[in-house]
Amino acid sequence: MPTAEGNLSWEPAVEHPELVAPPVADALPHVPGVRVAAIDAALADTAAFCAAYDVDPASSANCVVVEGRRAEVTTRAAVMVLASDRADVNRVVRKHLGVRKISFADQALAEELTGMQQGGITPIGLPADWPILVDRAVVDAGPVVIGAGIRGAKLLVDGATLADLPGAEVLDLTL
Repeated sequence: MPTAEGNLSWEPAVEHPELVAPPVADALPHVPGVRVAAIDAALADTAAFCAAYDVDPASSANCVVVEGRRAEVTTRAAVMVLASDRADVNRVVRKHLGVRKISFADQALAEELTGMQQGGITPIGLPADWPILVDRAVVDAGPVVIGAGIRGAKLLVDGATLADLPGAEVLDLTL
């Protein structure tokens, strides 16, 4: 039966900075209890990861970077939802950020701005001025698997811990 830990060997993340992107490593001391596991980078995408490592999709949370505009002002934010859910970006996220137009951020730009690899972007270690919008279901989920900033590893963290990240806001984000 799939679980949050699956069949991976989890270790304290602060003891393995080589398994995370540099901005994530810098932020780990401020996020208690985070564990890390190495994975096959080719299996980083959610469906393949959950199947290969026996992780419940309801215990996996995805982080996407969105970019909204109002006039000449651009706002970037991270949106966290469970892999089993879908974020309402066009209504809820757009309205909350107070932007007129919203879209998913360009992959290359997101990688450049975060210092993380697409498919591994995580809310831990994001730029300090970015809002982190966390769906209430993520907070209530207990342990969740999230990106590690690289495709070759995953983090395991209590969903409620994500609500305590700088810039985090808990909302009902799903359709």
